[in-house]
Amino acid sequence: MKYFLSTLAFILAISTTSCQEPVSKKNTDNASVPEAVVLSFQKKYPNEKAPKFKTDAHGYWEGHFKEEGEKYRADFNADGSWVETENSIKVSELPQVIQDKINTTYALYEISEVEHVMSASKGEFYDVEFKQKGKNKDIEFRKDGTVIE
Repeated sequence: MKYFLSTLAFILAISTTSCQEPVSKKNTDNASVPEAVVLSFQKKYPNEKAPKFKTDAHGYWEGHFKEEGEKYRADFNADGSWVETENSIKVSELPQVIQDKINTTYALYEISEVEHVMSASKGEFYDVEFKQKGKNKDIEFRKDGTVIE
């Protein structure tokens, strides 16, 4: 009986602590986000009141938010300068000229992701990610179907 109770207590202790989120991954109400990023985000998206920020592999501050039910990600430098905003879309939402180009030039590739992007440096474009061995291949298209090199 003593063995049973101590085993039960051990299992209970493990199960309650394993359900807790590690402190490093908890939301901190964006407390560590640079003020310049928050202010720039608010200026660009004044109707969005609760973005969730994190940093990405490039060191950008990503503000994740929804607009009219669509998920978006806006990237900013630490100084608050806007880099780009993107959202995932379906292949069928690509301009027809891009769909045609994919069907002829890239027909052998399988698409893994499509995003509509508004960029500070490149303007509006569509980023189509194709599956391939190793690292996937990204091709960026202008609205008229031309490829951005």
